[in-house]
Amino acid sequence: MTVLVLSCPEDITADLVIDRLSTMGVPVLRFDPADFPGRVGLSTSYTKGTITGSITHGRRTVDVADVRSIWIRRPGRPGGGATVQRGWTAHECDHALYGALRAQPGIRWMNHPDAQRAARYKAGQLCTAHAVGLSTPDLVITTVPADAEAFATRSGPVVCKSISGRHPDDPPAALPTTLVPPGADFSAVAHAPTCLQRRVAKVADIRLTVVGDRLFCARSDTGHRVLDWRFEEGVEWRNVPVPESIGPKVRAFMAASGLAYGALDFVVDEAEGWHFLECNPAGQFGFIELTTGQPVALAIAEWLT
Repeated sequence: MTVLVLSCPEDITADLVIDRLSTMGVPVLRFDPADFPGRVGLSTSYTKGTITGSITHGRRTVDVADVRSIWIRRPGRPGGGATVQRGWTAHECDHALYGALRAQPGIRWMNHPDAQRAARYKAGQLCTAHAVGLSTPDLVITTVPADAEAFATRSGPVVCKSISGRHPDDPPAALPTTLVPPGADFSAVAHAPTCLQRRVAKVADIRLTVVGDRLFCARSDTGHRVLDWRFEEGVEWRNVPVPESIGPKVRAFMAASGLAYGALDFVVDEAEGWHFLECNPAGQFGFIELTTGQPVALAIAEWLT
């Protein structure tokens, strides 16, 4: 049985898992859906409810019935290489490729496309986290300047952060979480949805990587000074146990979200209370594995098999 890895060529994190799968002797086909059609070929037939067919990439051809599991890592959009009617062709390619894979019974997804897409919406994440008992700092998403100002006055200090995680420029980049200064002018809020969140007086950041039922927890004692550890140099991580009060809630969050993998970010306050910030269903784990030795790549490989 073959494992499909769907990701862009530049994704070196996927290489960590593929190396583990290769060591285990598991056949792997890696490709970027953006290369379909073109470098990736697909041919499927549907007869009386049965699907047959194959996916070809380079010199490799895999029968769709031989696919054991699919890891959706960081794939491009199908139809990215289309030369005619690009918008329409992209939709057709998406339905052709993912339709064929969805129709195959028994495939394990990390994560299923529907769950992965739904899990990226910040508002839904916070509602799910709260429902399972995790602490979530108050947040507002608004295009009304008066509402933004009222929230900042009521909940301050507050930070401004991206809602989608995307950056408007090309090439894409991350937008840092930014502290909103006292007396800020909120008039520009009217031009685009703005996300404001109550700032937690934190002593540490937590990156909790979830693979199936396994939890890999790393802590960085960043203190209150570091607002966004992604933009800080010299941030050090160490292995820590998951508190008994947190583990079951995280597993409940993952189950409610339909996710097999997620990279969850928390902050820890001065009383050692954990506060959920977000879950990235395709979050990076390579930097954590390299600095702490946590066997995340192996855990993913084992789950996929």
